Amino acid sequence: MKIFAANWKLHKNPKETREFFAEFLKQVSPVADREIVFFPSTICLEATSQSLSSSKIKWGAQNCYYEAKGAFTGETSAQTVKDLGGQSVLIGHSERRAIFTETDELIAKKVSFIQGLGLTPLLCLGETLAQREAGETLKVLSQQLQTGLSKADKTKSLVIAYEPVWAIGTGRIATSAQVQEAHAAVFQNIQKLGFSSATAILYGGSVKPENSKELLAIPHVDGFLVGGASLEVASFKAICQS
Repeated sequence: MKIFAANWKLHKNPKETREFFAEFLKQVSPVADREIVFFPSTICLEATSQSLSSSKIKWGAQNCYYEAKGAFTGETSAQTVKDLGGQSVLIGHSERRAIFTETDELIAKKVSFIQGLGLTPLLCLGETLAQREAGETLKVLSQQLQTGLSKADKTKSLVIAYEPVWAIGTGRIATSAQVQEAHAAVFQNIQKLGFSSATAILYGGSVKPENSKELLAIPHVDGFLVGGASLEVASFKAICQS
């Protein structure tokens, strides 16, 4: 199974979301060995739910809190995501870590809570340019996995996304050798921690139609987490059909 996930970040309003899906559904039909998942901004979750209600295409939120409800101003409820028909939540994206100072310990709580609701956490991890240049990539990935999954249920659904932070939205692309090394390390760490070897490992880092086929051929690359190239029907369609 290959997974193609779209992280829309803080783009598109509800009207634009409905228009995108109206066109996307005309052009793309999910096939048995490929799964498509959209992560719209919080204000567009209901529009996404309504647009995809009769489709096999999945969707989720870009973040959530580790409690279902309460006095947590500005947070997103994973319970509400589930109530609306969502299946997944994106957790630990580099922007959440860097801008909102999320720690691996906080991320671990979110992973556990999401699994407890029967949703799938899509856990993001990756190194900064400074960490890459210091030769700390594998150490960073190991630590993020060990702590981020410390409260996870090994029997429940989980997806991992490796994103070299220095290659997100910068136009810089990791080499095939760099991607292969990182994905092999993630795979080995997952096994050491007792998670299923079938756990999908996605790659994210300036994925485009032009490089998607080459990247998808790398061992342990089970699909993509796509940013900017997922905002247009044509480019994301091309990636999904890699």
